[in-house]
Amino acid sequence: MDVVEEVYRFSKGFPTEERFGLTSQIRRAAVSVPANIAEGYGRIHRGDYIHHLSIANGSLMEIETHLLIAGRLEYLKKEKAKKAWGLI
Repeated sequence: MDVVEEVYRFSKGFPTEERFGLTSQIRRAAVSVPANIAEGYGRIHRGDYIHHLSIANGSLMEIETHLLIAGRLEYLKKEKAKKAWGLI
């Protein structure tokens, strides 16, 4: 949940033309992390939970990639991304 809050915080500063691009992608990936953990936890079988944890982990890797892209495009300074990197 902390990752979601942090991603929403810094992505507010992305250019408006990225609203349906990078902003949407990184926010969707961030929301996917706790959602998949919760969904997996609610399943009956342990294997389902582990599967959903794997999906959540994949979303974390996706956020990392989006952070790198945002940095390369100079939408996000390293200082602003530090907290998100730490949470991931």
